[in-house]
Amino acid sequence: MTAPPLGVDTVTALVADAGTAPSLHNAQPWTFRYLRERGVLRLYADLERALPRTDPDGRGLHLGCGAALFNLRVAAAAAGLVPAVRLLPDPACPEFLAEVQLHGAGAPDESLVRLGPAIRRRHSSRAPFRDEELPAAVRERLCEAARAEGGQLVFPGAWHVRSILELVRDAEGREALDPGLRQETARWTRTRTPDAVATPDGIPADAFGPRQPVTSAPVRDFAAGRPVPGRGWAPFEKNPNVALLGTARDEPADWLCAGQALERVLLRATADGLVASVTSQPLEWPEIRWAVRDPVSDMTHVQMVIRLGHGPEGAASPRRAVSDLLDVL
Repeated sequence: MTAPPLGVDTVTALVADAGTAPSLHNAQPWTFRYLRERGVLRLYADLERALPRTDPDGRGLHLGCGAALFNLRVAAAAAGLVPAVRLLPDPACPEFLAEVQLHGAGAPDESLVRLGPAIRRRHSSRAPFRDEELPAAVRERLCEAARAEGGQLVFPGAWHVRSILELVRDAEGREALDPGLRQETARWTRTRTPDAVATPDGIPADAFGPRQPVTSAPVRDFAAGRPVPGRGWAPFEKNPNVALLGTARDEPADWLCAGQALERVLLRATADGLVASVTSQPLEWPEIRWAVRDPVSDMTHVQMVIRLGHGPEGAASPRRAVSDLLDVL
């Protein structure tokens, strides 16, 4: 017996949850198309929201869309659905990233259902965290979350964390010398409150976090040297909990899997009472990306640097309206 197609209101709610995913510069580079008669929801890359200087190969775009896909899967499971996903179903259309059959066979995945409440609570926090180590059991749950999506999560030792901080500073210096990159960052960041209120995307000034007197935590400074009214300085943790998320291969399908693994880790962290921020700054330069990899691990390709800990929750970033994301056919 064929299940009846989902109503538009249900699909709208699923896409609204999907759209809360993190993305590079909060560009939200995704669109969805619902084929009502087939009960299929398609995910497309919104290439008008690509960042060609920061992300020339589209790796970051795929990670963001993968995170949105994972949120969709969680929201669908929480609604009692069993989504069946096909990645990159049409090689002739590379921006067609995934097709999700919303009426799969079987019972909803309970591990996804349990993550549902974390979707709306997860926000990036670029504030200082408490300077304390994560318990081993918490780290293992986060590593298992990455493994469940075909990714790998590694917590490097203190000496490699220091080298990652040096690579972050190197990447910041390179960006400061590239006018095209600075212009692209300025396009997606709002240094004045009125700009952020009127814009449904990008990084608002109140999400920048304070400046660091000394760079001790891998947090991207979205001000990039521009004045931000009311923004102050604060000491950050001296021994940050840093994790590297990676994959065995480095192709578009792997980037989509890495995005799903990233969001699963972030939702698991949120459910465990942690806050997090991510940075890809040193990964955006091919000549230094290789050095981010922890040489004592077997991780082949690092896809994201994640900072985790206990601290203030970040503010919600602006989001595009579902009417801008979803077409119903």
